[in-house]
Amino acid sequence: MTHKIDGLQAPTVRSATPVAGPQVGRAGDARDKAVEAAAAGDSLRLTGEATGLQALQRDLSTRPAFDESRVQAVREAIASGSYRVDAEAIASRMLDLDARLGG
Repeated sequence: MTHKIDGLQAPTVRSATPVAGPQVGRAGDARDKAVEAAAAGDSLRLTGEATGLQALQRDLSTRPAFDESRVQAVREAIASGSYRVDAEAIASRMLDLDARLGG
C-alpha cells in the first residue's frame, strides 16, 4: 500500500470550552481577591469493618505487648521447679489450630 504526499497536512484544531465556576479569572478582572479552588472530587468512605479494625489497632497500640505479671509468674514457677508443661493440652491446641486452618 502506498500513500501519496501532496504537501502539508492541516493541523487538527481543538476548541476549548471555558471551565465554569468562580475559579476562572477573566482578563481585566480585579485581582484583589484570591481565586477559589475547585472542590475536591475524590472521597473515601470506610466500611464498618474497616472502622472497627482501626479502633482495634488504636486499642492494641496503647496496650503492652505482653502481660508482665504473667511472665513474672512463669519465671518464678520455672525458678522454683513447679512449672509443669501439659503436653496433652499443647497437642490438643495444635490439632485444633490445624483443623481451623483446613489441614
